[in-house]
Amino acid sequence: MPVKLEEVKEDAYVKAYIAQADKHMELIGFTEHGFRHADLVSHIAMNVLKRLGYPDREAELAGIAGYLHDIGNAVGRSFHAVSAAMMAQSIFIRLGMIPDEVALIMNAIGNHEEDYGMATSNLGAAIILADKTDVHRSRVRMPDPLTLDIHDRVNLAAQRSFLRVEKDRKLIELEVDIDTNISQVMEYFEIFLSRMVICRRAAEFLGCQFGLVINGVKLL
Repeated sequence: MPVKLEEVKEDAYVKAYIAQADKHMELIGFTEHGFRHADLVSHIAMNVLKRLGYPDREAELAGIAGYLHDIGNAVGRSFHAVSAAMMAQSIFIRLGMIPDEVALIMNAIGNHEEDYGMATSNLGAAIILADKTDVHRSRVRMPDPLTLDIHDRVNLAAQRSFLRVEKDRKLIELEVDIDTNISQVMEYFEIFLSRMVICRRAAEFLGCQFGLVINGVKLL
């Protein structure tokens, strides 16, 4: 039987790794990287491939990869994508996943960071798009605009974010509503420009264009 996303979510080691990863990220001053982020990236990665017409199993594998993509933060932030891929491998072997699927997910997870990775598969492209477009006020741990660093300020200002996928137009577009009383649009680009570049390349890997709409204005 193929390994299912729900089976992975219920695994005791997966739960422990995600919880520890989020705890570590909090202690070193990062935004939320726990179950909310894992669930969201999983859901959006699946949705990207489903809406573009890819097979259901490929979409589910993207969901599994998305759910586990940050567990390497339980070990450390540096090269956490590579750590996550290796940690996921042991989970998949124990659950009985076939080798081809294990290798595909490991590649996708290991290449989701813009500093040293790129999309080299449909799964990889899907989790890059899902991960790098997760900007939202709910990720901020201490929502005080007077004490926030730029990452917290931009996330806190993001009132709504939505990744729109249009198969017929071959378009993947991020829509963000930013409260400019908290953060200016320029600050978004200051910290997220490299993320938008890897998103553009990921969308192109899937045969689509990448667009960015902030406060109703199309910027990319």
